[in-house]
Amino acid sequence: MALYLKENLTYDAARMEVLTEDSHDGKGKNLYMKGIFIQGGVKNHNERVYPVQEIGKAVSQIMEQIKGGYSVLGEVDHPDDLKINLDRVSHMITDMWMDGPNGFGKLKILPTPMGKLVETMLESGVKLGVSSRGSGNVSEGSGQVSDFEIVTVDVVAQPSAPNAYPTAIYEGLMNMRGGAKAFEIAREASADQKVQKYLREQVTRLIKDLKIK
Repeated sequence: MALYLKENLTYDAARMEVLTEDSHDGKGKNLYMKGIFIQGGVKNHNERVYPVQEIGKAVSQIMEQIKGGYSVLGEVDHPDDLKINLDRVSHMITDMWMDGPNGFGKLKILPTPMGKLVETMLESGVKLGVSSRGSGNVSEGSGQVSDFEIVTVDVVAQPSAPNAYPTAIYEGLMNMRGGAKAFEIAREASADQKVQKYLREQVTRLIKDLKIK
């Protein structure tokens, strides 16, 4: 039976870049994160080794989905299973490729409530990492992974950070005065720029209150 596998990479380990690009319709800007999504050929902190050929195969499978018109969505923080929870979606993977032993990728931050939280944190200087989520078999002793499949890559806080920033911010937003209102309004009117400005102001205030740096 295949195991549920998740592997965190910090902002520095992922060599993460935050990019802003013009939207295809020319009416705005899109925010992206780009870097290493999963490392191959080395034993990670979970004592697992992903052979380069396994990473290459999994990356090819993701790209087949993307080229076939399938949206590969990711969340803020990891759930406890492989299911994609639409109310937690913050981004969409737009590209993946191999460079040496590692699987690189690019993800687009979406204008969802969770995507706006990620956007505000990035613009406020919070360094976020990524974490692959997938399944595979692990050999006892060697930790070699086989039959690996990537389901998605999630956005996470640096593992050294207490309680993970995205969760802290989401729960804090729900508990602060006007926070629940900001979340619900953003969900119902994600395309309204005035609404998004209101949400941005609320989350920025929350980040300052939490003293996240």
